Amino acid sequence: MAEEIAIPGWKKWLEGIGDQVEFFFKFFRNIFTGGFEWSEFVRQCYEIGYRSMMLVGITSFIMGVVLIVQLRPTLVAFGAASMLPKTLSVSFIREIGPVIIAIICAGKIASSIGAELGSMKVTEQLDAMEVSGANPLQYLVVTRILATTIMVPILSVIGDLIGLFGGFLALNLRDNMSFSLYFTKVVGSIDFSDFLPAFVKTIFFGFAIGFVGCYKGFHSNKGTESVGIAANSAVVTASLWIFVIDAIAVQVTSLLFYK
Repeated sequence: MAEEIAIPGWKKWLEGIGDQVEFFFKFFRNIFTGGFEWSEFVRQCYEIGYRSMMLVGITSFIMGVVLIVQLRPTLVAFGAASMLPKTLSVSFIREIGPVIIAIICAGKIASSIGAELGSMKVTEQLDAMEVSGANPLQYLVVTRILATTIMVPILSVIGDLIGLFGGFLALNLRDNMSFSLYFTKVVGSIDFSDFLPAFVKTIFFGFAIGFVGCYKGFHSNKGTESVGIAANSAVVTASLWIFVIDAIAVQVTSLLFYK
């Protein structure tokens, strides 16, 4: 029996990149193919957006409370307690809110997509769809990636609002500030250059989450063990891509808006 030849790690890495690029172009080709699955797309928006709203809301609320509690002693020591709403709003909307919410979505959404498509691959449902004349890429991949690309930015905006409201409640545990004054300070401190880059990068976060989840599920190996591996790999890879995209977005934003 001939011994199997071990493939070097760098060759496997290059093959993986090639497979992802091929999967990426297949996704774009199927967007413009006739017969878009609108019903499945709407269902995925509901599953990804509405069913993640509770988790995103709770996480954002807690983060808003924690940030106020952590920032208050330092700002009070410098006599800048009145800067708490501005500091919270700028830090939360620019960086903390989008990244934390994207990580939460990566853990919930990318893992579920990877596990769902991985189980369909293991049970040969994808092959059955192709045999019956259906297009699994158009029905399963395009709808899920577009849904995450749209719903993650919406969840991020909702999470920002909830986090700022949590900061208002935490601020009033020690201080006394009316909601109108707090709202005025928050809105006055947010500029176009704060909101737009943060919103744009959440679009890329959503695309990365959906793409990685679909790719890992579609390319899972045979066997039930590969379903768990696909779900775990989807979360890790999507989280890594979120940090990479965020680092690039920060550099681009600093060049365009903060020269």
